[in-house]
Amino acid sequence: MQPTVTIKRLGWLAAATIVLGVLIGVGAGLLTLLLYGVEHVLLGYIEGPELSGPFGVPAARRAISVTVGLGIAGIIWYLLRRKTTAVSSVKKAVAGERMPFWQTIVHVVLQIFIVGSGASIGREVAPRELGAMIAQRFCDLFHIEGVDGIDRRMVVAVAAGAGLGGVYDAPLAGMFFAVEILLVDVTIEKVAFGLGMSAIAAFVAVAIKGHCLFYDITAMQPESTPTLMLFALICGAACGVGGALFRKGSQWAEAHKPTGKAILRQMPLAGLITGLVAIVVPQVMGNGRAAAQLGFSTFIPETAGTAGAMQSASSSAASPWNLLTGGGNVSDSASGGGAGSGMASFWAMLQGGSGSSGSGMNAGFPLSQSNIWMLLGVLALTFVTKALVTLMTIRSGASGGVLQPGIALGSTLGAMLGLVWILMFPTDSVTACALIGAASLLSASQQAPLMAMCLVMELSEAPVSFFVPVGMAVATSSLISKWLLSRKQVDTYILAPLSEGSCRTQ
Repeated sequence: MQPTVTIKRLGWLAAATIVLGVLIGVGAGLLTLLLYGVEHVLLGYIEGPELSGPFGVPAARRAISVTVGLGIAGIIWYLLRRKTTAVSSVKKAVAGERMPFWQTIVHVVLQIFIVGSGASIGREVAPRELGAMIAQRFCDLFHIEGVDGIDRRMVVAVAAGAGLGGVYDAPLAGMFFAVEILLVDVTIEKVAFGLGMSAIAAFVAVAIKGHCLFYDITAMQPESTPTLMLFALICGAACGVGGALFRKGSQWAEAHKPTGKAILRQMPLAGLITGLVAIVVPQVMGNGRAAAQLGFSTFIPETAGTAGAMQSASSSAASPWNLLTGGGNVSDSASGGGAGSGMASFWAMLQGGSGSSGSGMNAGFPLSQSNIWMLLGVLALTFVTKALVTLMTIRSGASGGVLQPGIALGSTLGAMLGLVWILMFPTDSVTACALIGAASLLSASQQAPLMAMCLVMELSEAPVSFFVPVGMAVATSSLISKWLLSRKQVDTYILAPLSEGSCRTQ
């Protein structure tokens, strides 16, 4: 039964929207600045539209940064989890479990710290947990409970969503995260409350950290096409399978985290392995922005004219395909073997030692149909390593999110499918295919189609017309992943008793 809307209720809802929106926006903005600070100190760069990953950072510095970062975090998390009150998850906080104050602050800062050091894990859980903890204190202060705690649950869930909306300047995604994932209940009141708080949090956070395009999709065709709708069905099906597998993998990794002193060796080991992998695949580091941008920046000139796609000089210069081979003027790249050196050497080896790693976009990784198998190989390598290293990081004991890693996996998978697709349908662009893949795999892995679609569209600032093919792909992937996940659960439920029964009869 929904609470009766009164003037008093509208008053405290409005007050909570403004006060919590401002506080969470400040927190989200400061967490973003903290991320930039850690990246600057440990890796010597700051991620942004011109540099989506640590491509110009020497390989040794990358390895040391992520190993030391995860090592330090492992020690502090061991002490937090063993010696103090454990930090509850956001879902448990919504259900009523208390989030300790200073432990939550330390836990949140650690998540940002390891992402800034280069760990392959998302950072979006931190602002959600911060928002939920602040909301609990707000409810305590003003005695907000409601019948059976319904109002407190709503406030905490909406505040957590506002943390997501604030840190990524994505109010729609923040609202849908609250009502679709945490509350699983859509009402006018919850939608209005969630959207208002997320919008205020996003506005305040942008005022602190500034606004910049998170994903550059300017190499995309200007309009959707009938063939892109067909691609959306195929890509949605593939991403439904991939998203279901990634969801199961992340759940397994979370369930098998070390609970004792093993975290003290497993987390730095995960950091060392991440650093070694990043010698060849630097885009594996961080929350997934660099890997996702690799898919979004896959631009094939031969079909661009037919599709009506264009890539500006600035977009070309910032493309990970250019930066992987040492292109562009990236600080630290001249200080003893930049990020491009590892991948450039790998590229030259695959070419049989011919060709230079060059400085132009087409010098080391020529983006053309004649090199489609090489492009597919790099995207596949990025997809596999990003998935495995992210799961390894979670399994080692790290806390964090999987939203951005999910977008990265979807973008690279969509780009791989798109490279093949444009051979038959050159009226479409690989960037559009990557956009569809990013939203559909995220939807499948999170089982939240509305949140996933809005988050990807808001982060990329995609044209509204692309909601149509993206929506088609998201619907397809959500249904297929739901069927696969429920089938697995049913099989486990049915077969487990049978196995136990057969053991008893032997």
